[in-house]
Amino acid sequence: MDLLEMRWRDALFVHWRVDPAVVAARLPEGLDVATYDGEAWLGVVGFEMTDIRPRGAPVGLSFPELNLRTYVRGPGDHDHAVYFFSLDADDPLGVLVARGLFRLPYYRAEIRLTRDADGAVTLRSRRTSDAPAARFDGTYRPTGEQFVPQEGTLEAFLTENYRFYTGTGTLYYGDISHPPWPLMDATLDIESNTLFAANGFEAPAGDPLVHYSPGVRVTADRIRRTR
Repeated sequence: MDLLEMRWRDALFVHWRVDPAVVAARLPEGLDVATYDGEAWLGVVGFEMTDIRPRGAPVGLSFPELNLRTYVRGPGDHDHAVYFFSLDADDPLGVLVARGLFRLPYYRAEIRLTRDADGAVTLRSRRTSDAPAARFDGTYRPTGEQFVPQEGTLEAFLTENYRFYTGTGTLYYGDISHPPWPLMDATLDIESNTLFAANGFEAPAGDPLVHYSPGVRVTADRIRRTR
């Protein structure tokens, strides 16, 4: 039975190609790097989480989130999933709940997500908790026609993930459910991004792949310990 329901809005997906060995060195035991055409990916993903509530609850929380993630295969060769290196959120209660219920590496941050009349979205994040400093300032804008990624494509590999893993010594997993992301190609102007350094990575070389989504409704189950 699903534990939480919510909506994710105005999502930014920005991904960089990296050597699989770079990612493998940072993964906990039990997880392997998932690759697409031999390449691993590091992604910065930001969006506004709205109306986060237990199933059936009358009111919910809303706040923006920013995360640094990669893609992995878990025990039993489960179809590829997400592994989070860090998640920043602008809500003290939300951070506590996510750390407690889902054992995710959430950190308190000041995050502002603003929308312009011309369709541009600006996301500014400053981590404020007792952890390595992290900052992101970027403005993204959808371009082109909306599409749903087809199975087997790179876009589906990067966005259609319905399981996440968390933990270091003890490994846990959680499952989510949502319709396929409606995507658009996007432009991104980055003023500052120290998420890689905060998580022990060198900044990847090359231009990133950028997508925008207006959002989806999401349900999330409780986490479980891997066997």
